[in-house]
Amino acid sequence: MKNNFLFFFISLLIFFDNAHGNEVNIYSARHYESDTELYEFFTDKTGIKVNIISGKAKALEKRIEEEGKDCKGDLYIVADAGRLYSIYKKGLLQSINSKILETKIPSHLRTEYWFAIAKRARIFYYDPSQVSAKDIKDMTYEDLAKPEWKGKILIRASNNIYNQSLVASLIENNGIEETKKWIEGLVKNIARNPKGNDRSQILGVASGEGEIAVANTYYYALMLSGKKGEDQKRAAKKLKPFFPNQAHRGTHINISGGGVLKYSKNKNNAIKFLEFLLSEKAQKHIVNNTFEYPIIENIRPNRLIEEMGLDFKQDKTKVSSFGKWQAVALRIMTESGWK
Repeated sequence: MKNNFLFFFISLLIFFDNAHGNEVNIYSARHYESDTELYEFFTDKTGIKVNIISGKAKALEKRIEEEGKDCKGDLYIVADAGRLYSIYKKGLLQSINSKILETKIPSHLRTEYWFAIAKRARIFYYDPSQVSAKDIKDMTYEDLAKPEWKGKILIRASNNIYNQSLVASLIENNGIEETKKWIEGLVKNIARNPKGNDRSQILGVASGEGEIAVANTYYYALMLSGKKGEDQKRAAKKLKPFFPNQAHRGTHINISGGGVLKYSKNKNNAIKFLEFLLSEKAQKHIVNNTFEYPIIENIRPNRLIEEMGLDFKQDKTKVSSFGKWQAVALRIMTESGWK
C-alpha cells in the first residue's frame, strides 16, 4: 500500500512538472487578431501551450511590476522600442543567449534583454495635388520645422509613444538643443491641435486640413486594404508615401519586440517562442497580416507595403537609444508647446 501511494505521489509530481514546463505565458500589448494563429502554429510545432494575457503596454508593465516574484508571465511582447527599454530599466527582463536571435536580428534592433520581431517606418504622406514631387524631394524630418510648411503639418499629440521615439531618435542624432529648436519650429507648422491616431492624420490631409501627414507605414497599408472601410481606402489612395532622410541617415525605424521576464518559470519555452517568431513561417504570417516589415532577409512584406517601395534607406540608429531619451523627449516636447 505504501509503495502504491509513493508511486502515485511521484507520478503526480512528474505530471505537474511536465504540465508546468509545457507552456509559455505571454503578456502581450500587440492587438492583432492574427497573432492567435501564430500561437497555434507554435503549439502545433512544439507541443508547448501558449497562454496570453493581453492589455495596453502601460497597464501590463504596471501589472508585471506589482506582481514581482509572483508574476506568472514568461515573455513580454510590445510595439515600440521605448516601451521595451522602460520595462528593462525597471529590472523586469533577464538577459538571454540565443545564437538564432543574434544571427537573424541586426545588432541595432536588439539588446541582450530584448529582441525585434518586426519593423515599421514612420514616414510622410502628401497630397500630390497640393505638394509637388519637387517640393518634397530630399525632404528630412528636420525640414518639417522650416517656415514654408507653416500650418501644413498633421501629426499626433506629444503623448504618443511613436512620436516620442521619433523625437528620441532625433536627440540621439542631433542633440537635445537642436531637437528642442526643431520642435519649436514644428509646433508653429502644425495645422491643427493634434488629435486622433495615425490614420486620422492621413484622413486630415486627404480632406484638405494639411499637406503632409506623419504616420507609421502599416496604418497607411491598413487603410489601403479596405479593412477600415471604403472611405478610408479612398482617402489613402489620394495620398502618396514619402520616405524622409534618404540623403542622410535614412528613414526612422521602430520595432515590435519581446523580452523574457525576470521571474519567468518557463525561460526555455519563452526563448523558443521568440526564436519561432524569427522563423520564415512566422515572419511571413506577421508581415502579411499586420503590414509590418520583416526582420529576417528574403521575406517579402505584404503587397501593399511592397508597392510603397522597398529600396529606401533605413536609419541604423540603435533602437535601444529611443528609451534612453524618451523622458527627455517628452519633456522638451511639452516645454515647446507640442500639445
